[in-house]
Amino acid sequence: MTTAPILDGLKVVELSAFVAAPLGGATLASLGAEVIRIDPPGGGIDAKRWPLKDGESIYWSGLNAGKKSLCIDTRSEAGQELATSLIAEAGIVLTNLRVHGWNEYDRLRQRRSDLIMAVLTGNPDGSTAVDYTVNAAVGFPFVTGPADLEGPVNHVLPAWDALAGYMLAAGLIAAELRRVRSGEGQLINLSLADIALSIAGNLGYIGEAALLPDQPRRRVGNDLFGTYSRDFRTSDGHYVIAVALTGRQWASLIEATGIADGVRGVEAEFGVDLRDEGVRYDRRREIGALIEPWVAGHTLAEVRAAFDQHEVLWGPYQTFAELVAHDPRASTANPMFAEVDQPGLGRYVRAAAPLTFSGADRVPPRPSSRMGADTQDVLRSWLHLPEDEIARLIAARVI
Repeated sequence: MTTAPILDGLKVVELSAFVAAPLGGATLASLGAEVIRIDPPGGGIDAKRWPLKDGESIYWSGLNAGKKSLCIDTRSEAGQELATSLIAEAGIVLTNLRVHGWNEYDRLRQRRSDLIMAVLTGNPDGSTAVDYTVNAAVGFPFVTGPADLEGPVNHVLPAWDALAGYMLAAGLIAAELRRVRSGEGQLINLSLADIALSIAGNLGYIGEAALLPDQPRRRVGNDLFGTYSRDFRTSDGHYVIAVALTGRQWASLIEATGIADGVRGVEAEFGVDLRDEGVRYDRRREIGALIEPWVAGHTLAEVRAAFDQHEVLWGPYQTFAELVAHDPRASTANPMFAEVDQPGLGRYVRAAAPLTFSGADRVPPRPSSRMGADTQDVLRSWLHLPEDEIARLIAARVI
């Protein structure tokens, strides 16, 4: 039986750039919402962001999958009026661009009193920050990287952008639920800095710094703080990660690698019990010295067989190219993926939403529209503009 997607019927206008807000809109679109992204004619500041293929941004395409693309000059009064009318029709607007004048919440809600608007800023006071500057300020670059390294290490994953995108989607859905119940609109404010600070607090980094100021967190390389995990290299040059968070996982790792005698020797030498994960962390070097020669003496296939047989918590390290070429989880063998023909880029696998619902259809992966390709169709279907008015807006370069 075919059912509608979980967010079928929801309309959203997105005014955005870069990662967080576009990801928020893409998340809603992947769940069935009709999301239109408005960019200036010719594209916004992220239209040609790397990586590129034949001049087309793979980055932009990935963050705008399933949306409709409109190009409207919102610097003009006519363009502002068009955008305002679209926002009033949708009832939901998402932005991380400058909010000033025509797109302020109080002005927009004059056209629709129950308007829901989500605004993402860099800092809580509205000042500019991006994922990378926020991450630098929070402290993670000083606990990332090799243990003996001096200076900060930036990571490549824009984690705060990603979390903000999902939080924006969750916030808009929560506000829509409230509107359904009460008829009230909402202005939602979120900052990247607050996302990072919230997570740092939840994970204990802020509490640790406040309560244990004389024991600052230090870099531990590829070890896992407070428990046991690290990387190892096989005899045929592959890297694997092994993890032992629980007593059962630790026992499995011992059995697979045959290091029981060595473990008893470490426990006797230091008077410890390595079944305690904190103790495993303290004695991580001694444990590594036991496991490393075993892994180095076996091929990846042999390690895989032994670890899988004993139910070790482990995994191979892979490049992105290896992931795409060899991992069935990143292929059409995974129902989340399907091949999509992306205009300007070609055919490749794309992911649908990772969420599934028992009573709603999953939206299949969809391409992103070419920049501005849906402008006229949306103006006709949403605002019912006649053809002569659309021609006038084109002639005036408003669209």
